[in-house]
Amino acid sequence: MDRPMLTAPMVSDREALDDFVDALRDIAPAIERDVARLRSAPGERQVIASLFRSLHNIKGDAALCKVDLAVAIVHPIETVLARVRSGVLPFTEPLAEIILLTVDRLELAMARIVVDEALDELQLWPLIDGLERLAGAAPADVDECAAEVFEVVTGFRPVFAASLATHGALAGGHADSSSAATEDLRFFLKLANQFELRSPLFKGRTTRILRLALDTNQIVDDPIDPLQLEAAVYMHDVGMMFLAESVWLKASDMSTAEKAILHAHPGYAAGLLARMPGWAAAAEMVAQHHEAAGGAGYPAALESAQICAGGKLLAICDAFEAVMLKHINRGRNRSLLRAIAEINACDKQFASEWIAPFNQVIRRSVEAR
Repeated sequence: MDRPMLTAPMVSDREALDDFVDALRDIAPAIERDVARLRSAPGERQVIASLFRSLHNIKGDAALCKVDLAVAIVHPIETVLARVRSGVLPFTEPLAEIILLTVDRLELAMARIVVDEALDELQLWPLIDGLERLAGAAPADVDECAAEVFEVVTGFRPVFAASLATHGALAGGHADSSSAATEDLRFFLKLANQFELRSPLFKGRTTRILRLALDTNQIVDDPIDPLQLEAAVYMHDVGMMFLAESVWLKASDMSTAEKAILHAHPGYAAGLLARMPGWAAAAEMVAQHHEAAGGAGYPAALESAQICAGGKLLAICDAFEAVMLKHINRGRNRSLLRAIAEINACDKQFASEWIAPFNQVIRRSVEAR
């Protein structure tokens, strides 16, 4: 497909385009559900088949409605799924992210075409070029190829390329413990994905928080063990699932009794981690991620000097995500500005030593966009 067609595609049949957009709107949620299920159980053949059918149907609908751009976007990722379905490739976290990125860019592109807006900012050419390379990549190269595509299109180095596969052993442990640590992290990630399924608003929050936390930590030369920090990010809100959903998914203000119930959630997840060998540091971060520098946090009302570095950093990243969600109806740019402003204004809530590197990460990500 020619580059000009990717930035200003011609619409030959407006009614057919509308039909395709409606069909895409119906199919996209099923794709997201299947990807979420495969993250927890990547070997589920029926779910893989369902995901393949959904992508195949999108491509078929696009061809029928003469939306050539959609065919060009979906065809290579369908080829990748065909290789997964036949057992040539495993279903991995990088493939999950690339599938979601592809569907997201497709939906954004169709929304812009409908209102006659340009597509320049969507990076469709590098997306399609990268997906075509991914479709033919050797199994050993697929994950790294997916990471490269993700970075070229979004401007971010994806967290899946810098976490599970690249960490060594647990801090203070031995090299032969790294395999067990990786398996633990995969289990923690499965729990985090289960938490995300509790509300459509939570989609992708674990990845976003993990990226912020790891990048902020890296800017100041990793004073926090990245492996422990990753585990803490995955587990920090898992304790919510031990509470009644009527409390923590409540849209209106909480009563005093409901707040007391909510304040118990860090202890549940921290208790699980503390009982697993090698995760004491992550347990401490989880237990303290709602403590505040001024001593007004929970559950123990700790003063700043009593809060570990990981707990302080996780508190900032978690709060930033929460504020973004609160203001998301204002649009991404407005919600981003509000979130940054609120974090920087809360000098008694958050550790001042982490605000500057966190701001640097946010600034860098905005510039990359």
